[in-house]
Amino acid sequence: MSNDFYQISILPFAAIIIKICRAYTDSQEDFEDYYQEVCLQIWRSKDNFREQCKWSTWVYRISLNVCLTLLKKKKSNGRTYFTSDVLPDVVLTENKAFADEPLNQLYGAIRRLSEVDRAIILLYLEEKSNLEIAAILNTNANNIGVRVIRIKERLKKMLHGRFN
Repeated sequence: MSNDFYQISILPFAAIIIKICRAYTDSQEDFEDYYQEVCLQIWRSKDNFREQCKWSTWVYRISLNVCLTLLKKKKSNGRTYFTSDVLPDVVLTENKAFADEPLNQLYGAIRRLSEVDRAIILLYLEEKSNLEIAAILNTNANNIGVRVIRIKERLKKMLHGRFN
């Protein structure tokens, strides 16, 4: 992967990639592995992008699919396998989020949600519209609003009293 591709096509979307990877991991090591694998898969699939959606939507979809795939592999055999390819000159900066206890509690609660609900709430927190969320998840936009309300209620119940 060239540094130019990373700078132009991945770095502007790093915040959402980080949030998605953070929601599907519980350690710095796993986070870094997931982040690297997402970046690699974005690079590998760049030629499949047909501009039927925005590039940001493409990045969201790949990020979610990679994280869900890695999570399933980890659950099925207790280990996660990654490609041996290494991203050139890409060094992840230390992620301070793992040191922030309230943020850790929020991500812990988000990780307790179903895989689809995790994706929905992450996109909601990115201020995506219900229509955008539906497009990214390839689902119906009509029920996204209702699901967001229900997810927020579940998260409130899980976190009740922890941030007072």
